[in-house]
Amino acid sequence: MYSPARLPVTLAMFSILLAGYGCTTPPQDLDLSRDKSSDGGRYQVAIVAPAPSPAVNQMHSWKVRLTTPDGNPVHGAHFSVAGGMPQHGHGYPTQPRVTREVDDGTYLLEGMKFSMSGWWDLRLGIRAEPGPDQVAFNIVIAPRSQRQ
Repeated sequence: MYSPARLPVTLAMFSILLAGYGCTTPPQDLDLSRDKSSDGGRYQVAIVAPAPSPAVNQMHSWKVRLTTPDGNPVHGAHFSVAGGMPQHGHGYPTQPRVTREVDDGTYLLEGMKFSMSGWWDLRLGIRAEPGPDQVAFNIVIAPRSQRQ
């Protein structure tokens, strides 16, 4: 039964839950490498974040370097972009996408935005010669007080 007298207690409990929402600790064994082989081994993929480290609630662009396993740049690739916060069950607040090749096998990933600190994943689907493949990266955005 609803009681107006309980409203302050209910609101206080809800506030405590919200305060902890953005503070979920990422798993300690996360692979945080930014340069790795695609799942099927067709590509070597590296992601390059803007410097300084990405800020929360700001738009920024990343670069994706795509090569064959022996280091040759891959041209004319097409990408799908997905990801979000695995522990929170939501995606990016924007729709990041790879827009163009800016250098020899290096592509521009635009529209990146992190809405809070914590563990995010970035999943790239790749279509190019020598065939389709995918890769996933784990990204941990530190709280403002811990960023350099």
